[in-house]
Amino acid sequence: MTVPIPEFAADYGLKPDEVERRLKEWLVLSLYTEDRISTGKAAKLLGIPRLAFIDMLSRWGIAYLDLDTDELASDLEALQ
Repeated sequence: MTVPIPEFAADYGLKPDEVERRLKEWLVLSLYTEDRISTGKAAKLLGIPRLAFIDMLSRWGIAYLDLDTDELASDLEALQ
C-alpha cells in the first residue's frame, strides 16, 4: 500500500522515512489501545524489544496496565 506524504510534513522537517516510521508507530499503538494486539505482537511489528514498546506506551501516555477497581482489588488480595 502506498500512502501519500502530506506536503506540510516537510514544513516541520519530517523526511519521508520519519513520516513512515511515525505512521507505523501510530497504527501499532492504535491496534494496541483497541486491544487487537498484545505488547509482544506490537513490539514484533515495530521490530523493537517488548520493553522498548512498553516504554513507548509511557512516552505516549498510554497505560500498560489498565485495571478497573475490582480487578485491582482482586490482584492486591491475591498478592496478600
